[in-house]
Amino acid sequence: MTTTATTAGKIKELEKTWAAFDRVARLRPIRTAEDYDNAVSLMNGLLDAIGDQEHHALAGLLELVGELVSDYDARHHVIAATEPVEALRYLMEIRGLRQVDLADIVAQGNLSAILAGKRKISAALAGKLATYFNISPAVFITS
Repeated sequence: MTTTATTAGKIKELEKTWAAFDRVARLRPIRTAEDYDNAVSLMNGLLDAIGDQEHHALAGLLELVGELVSDYDARHHVIAATEPVEALRYLMEIRGLRQVDLADIVAQGNLSAILAGKRKISAALAGKLATYFNISPAVFITS
């Protein structure tokens, strides 16, 4: 059982580490478009750093930021739920893109497997696709 003194000690330590963390991450509840842009930028950076490493030291932070972005999206950008591969197909279709047009982002064989439902979109690829299409990476991540 945690005592008040132990909790107070933890709070003091949090005060010290939070200031350093806050200068870097600027993690806040998302209430404005600017907050949203900051959170998406942080999420994209985390996706780039973490890639497919599920046990990465920052995986919990990515999950937290992803949930904040997803919650904001759900409140402000109401779009019918869809599978990530369906969203990718749709984005390719409305932009008139072929698989070869995404060759700089994903190998054509991998993209074929993803579009055929034989392979999932990785976290790293979700980040790259989000940057390319200028949307939230959450679109490409299965919840």
